[in-house]
Amino acid sequence: MDSVVIGSGFGGIAAALRLRAKKHNVTLIEKHSDLGGRARVFKKNGFTFDAGPTVITAPYLINELFEMFNKKPQDYIELTPLNTWYRFVFEDGTKFDYSGNEEQMKNQINKINKEDVIGYENLVKFTKKIFDKGFLELADVPFDRPFFMLKQFPSLINLKSYKSVYSLVSAYVKNEKLRRMLSMHPLLVGGNPFTTTSIYGLILYLEKKWGIHYSMGGTGNIIMALEKLMNEVGVKIIKGQEVKKINLENKKIKSVKLNNQQNINANYIICNADPPDVYDNLINKNKNNSLLFEWKKKRMEYSMGLFVYYFGTKKTYNDIEHHTIKFGNKYKEHLDDIFDKKKLNNDISYYLHRPSATDKSMAPEGHDCFYVLVPVPNNQSNTNWEVEGEKMKNLVIEKMEKDLMPNLRENIVEDFYLTPNYFEKELNTKFGSGFSVQPKFSQSAYFRFHNKSEIYDGLYFVGAGTHPGAGVPGVLSSAKVLDKII
Repeated sequence: MDSVVIGSGFGGIAAALRLRAKKHNVTLIEKHSDLGGRARVFKKNGFTFDAGPTVITAPYLINELFEMFNKKPQDYIELTPLNTWYRFVFEDGTKFDYSGNEEQMKNQINKINKEDVIGYENLVKFTKKIFDKGFLELADVPFDRPFFMLKQFPSLINLKSYKSVYSLVSAYVKNEKLRRMLSMHPLLVGGNPFTTTSIYGLILYLEKKWGIHYSMGGTGNIIMALEKLMNEVGVKIIKGQEVKKINLENKKIKSVKLNNQQNINANYIICNADPPDVYDNLINKNKNNSLLFEWKKKRMEYSMGLFVYYFGTKKTYNDIEHHTIKFGNKYKEHLDDIFDKKKLNNDISYYLHRPSATDKSMAPEGHDCFYVLVPVPNNQSNTNWEVEGEKMKNLVIEKMEKDLMPNLRENIVEDFYLTPNYFEKELNTKFGSGFSVQPKFSQSAYFRFHNKSEIYDGLYFVGAGTHPGAGVPGVLSSAKVLDKII
């Protein structure tokens, strides 16, 4: 069997390896000169910047890819568990160190609001139930039949999936700071905590189950290791060529056409590309598409955009943790602006990543390496990033100087930033969304783009836009679905 994988994010690489383990002849095609998709790497004057995912959870999903070929993961990668998972910083200067140490967690909660300790314990117990069902049982199962989805409804109602993550947390915890902290996880996969189905509360427990890890050398080292593995096991890799068209014959895929006019035949095409981009731009519009599918495609709501500022400093900020999340003054109002009103807001929240806190190799000696990620509206906002990019960069520096890092501006020696335009133009995501389709209940499981195309025979999807969704565990699980459907 000949299989073509389009795109080399974690989902595409995992799909290529899983198909190779089934003895398929696999060709992986990547438009950029390097692999990784959102997990690409930028190197600048001795600084190494991971472009995207930096929080590694459920490491067994990465290890499995090596073990399928009887290889030892530790010969390829080094995953280090972090003691402090996130440091949360609130607008009044309060700090909370979030970790897997339950005693420390409860002590800190006790200082903020004694009554919420029991509520927190009960929330963790409830998210374990969601995790057992939503992740362990259903994350790598195809949702391509309505009857299968209907069968899940009793369990999903039992698990209060009709609630949002924020309302689920609020049912257990009363303090607003703790509510924000314990409901922020949907933002890691492109969702608004006020509209994302409470099924995504499972992330809270998933972190507790396996911890949060960092890949020494950066997340990009995992991509490099997987590339080495693909070369060893015979996956053909084509870089620097973009798939411009998927050729069909009577709704059955036949081949892909590259921008150098080369055609590659395939029995299966697996897209680690954004599903709407594939359906809208890679396939000739087919008038036989069902009205239901066209309606589903049009009604989809997309995740927020991301402004990502990468910078290196000539001094080290030793009091900054590996992962810091800084909340702005407003929470719901700010998220409404991003997701619904599609407008920029100066009262930003942000996530600051400092890999050099754990790994000195990411920056030159005596220097520090960072990126700061700010949720912003996607390109449905029509924001002119040519103008707003520089303004946002300056706002972010001002906020970080005030909140966390005195005299930051004068210590920056290397910097650049990415806006939703990068995601739209370079990663081909609709509206420049950071995580494809939002994880609402009405856009999850069966209601998401299916792993096996609803329209074309031989066309499959992995990655953020299909089941189970965004995030490293999600996209790796989407590739596991292929084991059941191909």
